[in-house]
Amino acid sequence: MNEIELNNGIRMPLLGFGVFQITDQQICKESVKIALKTGYRMIDTAACYGNEAAVGEAIRESGIGREEIFLVSKVWIQDAGYEKTMASFEKTLANLGTEYLDLYLIHMPYGDYHGSWRAMEELLKAGRVKAIGVCNFLPDRLLDLILSHEVTPAVNQIELHPFCQQKELRHLMAQYQIQPMAWAPFAEGQNGIFQNPELTAIGQKYGKVPAQVLLRWLRQSKIVAIPKSVHEERIRQNYDVDDFILTEEDMSIIVGMDTGKSLILDVPSLNEVRRLHGIRFEQ
Repeated sequence: MNEIELNNGIRMPLLGFGVFQITDQQICKESVKIALKTGYRMIDTAACYGNEAAVGEAIRESGIGREEIFLVSKVWIQDAGYEKTMASFEKTLANLGTEYLDLYLIHMPYGDYHGSWRAMEELLKAGRVKAIGVCNFLPDRLLDLILSHEVTPAVNQIELHPFCQQKELRHLMAQYQIQPMAWAPFAEGQNGIFQNPELTAIGQKYGKVPAQVLLRWLRQSKIVAIPKSVHEERIRQNYDVDDFILTEEDMSIIVGMDTGKSLILDVPSLNEVRRLHGIRFEQ
């Protein structure tokens, strides 16, 4: 498995398995077990996904040692702030049945995320997490967080696919050696991405489908990807991206697909802020 070194020296796989929106506990567990059997060694979950326990069960039943798996979870807006983040972290560990996380992330740049970051810095120093980072932080709030605290985020998990390549944000992240991690690498199927003629033509040269081309593009761009699927064939297909290399021309074609706009999550939108603050759950 190809890996990348984070800004604190921890090594992280470039390909992981995401479980967003897999709400059925049994389906989630079986999907994670298939992913681990296939060869994935990073699993990305979150408190608000409601499936941390299923992920933990899958890991235990897989027979693979915990130390071999890079486990990621996140703290949601309702638990922003120092004390709430500490409590949410303990619930996350209990749900997952683990004593530590490899990566712990602030899920959204809303609420008292500065308080959350102070808690996460303490968890990092105590060795209860190996790396800490954020999700969906755009340049202004990311820089504010960096300049306000001792520890620089190791990762920023963001919407990143051919139609939304976050070039300005990634430029800032590169200055601080913050690793980009792409959620929705397939743009959640929007804009006909799986039938895109340019991606299809590139894939045909290598006997690959558009999804594999996209994951290879991210791999060669040194961007971590966490594709999600509940179908065994697609889980295996998404993992099978090591036996071909895109040319500079291929890469340029995909770079040229950027619209410079979000398709899925408009973080600064007032309606989005209201909607996301309204999402509550019992962990």
